[in-house]
Amino acid sequence: MARESYVVVHNIAKRHNVGTLARSATAFGVKEFILVGRRDFNSFGSHGSTSHLPFRHFHSLSDARDFLKEKDCDICGVEITDSALPVNEHPFKRSTAFLLGNEGTGLSTKECEMCDFFVYIPQYGCGTASLNVTVAASIVLHHFGVWAGFPERSRDGHKYIVAERPVKQGKYCTETEESIVHERKIRREDASNGFFDETRNAESTSSPLDTLFTEE
Repeated sequence: MARESYVVVHNIAKRHNVGTLARSATAFGVKEFILVGRRDFNSFGSHGSTSHLPFRHFHSLSDARDFLKEKDCDICGVEITDSALPVNEHPFKRSTAFLLGNEGTGLSTKECEMCDFFVYIPQYGCGTASLNVTVAASIVLHHFGVWAGFPERSRDGHKYIVAERPVKQGKYCTETEESIVHERKIRREDASNGFFDETRNAESTSSPLDTLFTEE
């Protein structure tokens, strides 16, 4: 049976992190990038990788969980908890979706409740309490790819060969028109927090997922 990996982010705070996460997800063979809650993101740092990665959006964590369970996926929280296992021991059994928490507060109680198990990244230095979410995701996704036996991409010189950009990448929206309207209203009300761009000009790197998602 093919082993697949998914990345799940829920209301990520720092908008530029999604672009960098997408780059790592593409590099390590992620099947789909799943956004739950907010759909805005800044593509800075993706280096065009969003064109090679299917995105899917869900309005709620329960909807995302139902979708992943239909795919026979375990849901793994990337968090330091009492029950977390070191990722370098590769405690995986099947296709796995990795749930990444908020950069400041980590996984919430509700997010933890949807996880089947947790992994953490052992640290050996004394200078920091935790890793940036994009760094942590890269390490975890690499370990899963090693365990799953993903074939290494061909190289050309000092870099890996990038596939031609797909004519049309799959983007999936699972929401109703009413829920999207409600989400846009909340986004406007919360614009002052600086997490998400509300302006779109020629020089902006913000890429609202309104432009990426189509009805399935």
